[in-house]
Amino acid sequence: MEGSGSKNIGLKVALGIMLALFLGTAFYTSTLYTEKKETEATLISEKQQVMADLNTMARQYDEAIGENEIANKDLVAARDRIQGLMDSLKVSQTSVNSLWRYKKKFLALQEEMDGLLKENDRLKIENDFLATSLDSTQVQLAERTVFTDSLLVQNTELANVVEDAAVLQTVGLKGFGVIERRSGKQIPTERASRSDKLKICFTVAKNALADAGDKELYVQVIDPQSNVLGSNNQVQFEDQVLNYSLISRFNYENRNLNICEFVAPDQDTKFVKGRYIVNVFNDKELISNSEFTLR
Repeated sequence: MEGSGSKNIGLKVALGIMLALFLGTAFYTSTLYTEKKETEATLISEKQQVMADLNTMARQYDEAIGENEIANKDLVAARDRIQGLMDSLKVSQTSVNSLWRYKKKFLALQEEMDGLLKENDRLKIENDFLATSLDSTQVQLAERTVFTDSLLVQNTELANVVEDAAVLQTVGLKGFGVIERRSGKQIPTERASRSDKLKICFTVAKNALADAGDKELYVQVIDPQSNVLGSNNQVQFEDQVLNYSLISRFNYENRNLNICEFVAPDQDTKFVKGRYIVNVFNDKELISNSEFTLR
């Protein structure tokens, strides 16, 4: 009887310990689950806040760009980087490490934005001041017209000679990707993966002193990896060698002439994402340059 009682007591103690362990494990598991849910909720909230902050930054860039007839290329590039970060954040898995990386990128973009918008405001003030100064100068010149007719005629003639220098010049240089349909229709695109060709367009400016006839300019297109696209041939000018993508040949008739040329990717390759640089040379002289970005 005494042995049986000892066994019962031992069994009860063992059951008590097992029950305590079970309750402790259940409590610990419940606590971990609660903490996990709270962490997930916090991460989602912070992710939404980062997305909202990026949207605000994008709107500020849009407003700054919209204030200029010719968009500042640095502002446009910065806005594109913000859009890329937003697209990446939308599809990212929410974790502490990934959210921290996005926050670091956001802080860097915010610092960049402060500098760019400050510089944009400074340029606006300078432009306004220059416009005001120009108006004032024009008023003063108008008031002195009676006394300076001969001087104005001489200055106008000299300005015309300088403006009509015999060297051909180009304006409005721009480049972008195009999708080329079988029908021959071309659709502009900013996507590198969808671009069948790069389209380079510019205007050869009217020049009364330049000789009419067949002319040629060298077009150089450099990709984000510093490769010269297209034919990548060389031409020697005394001590200077120029690598060019193509030669643009045309008949010049002493008036504005719009020209567009195309550069295709290397065989079985696609254009890479990033910033492309376009240069136009008249012999060895760089006469215009521009850049564009494919995403």
